Amino acid sequence: MAEAISSLISDTETQLVRPKYVVIYSPSGRNRKRFPENCVSVHDDEEAARSAASPETGHHAAVASGPSRSSEGFRLYYLVRWLD
Repeated sequence: MAEAISSLISDTETQLVRPKYVVIYSPSGRNRKRFPENCVSVHDDEEAARSAASPETGHHAAVASGPSRSSEGFRLYYLVRWLD
């Protein structure tokens, strides 16, 4: 008999991916659409993300969905829109 799908998914992976206010470290600019988890810091609200951003050092405020596991096994954030 087939195993139930709920038993195959760990508790840490069951949260829905929702857009979040983030600061993305992207020193090469704002031309990419997905970013690895280690380049993204999540903030509580838009104001916090905007105040933590520093475009001159490559830290850009944005709205992104994630983290989501890629087919290669990486956890990625997907850009929804830039804030700055």
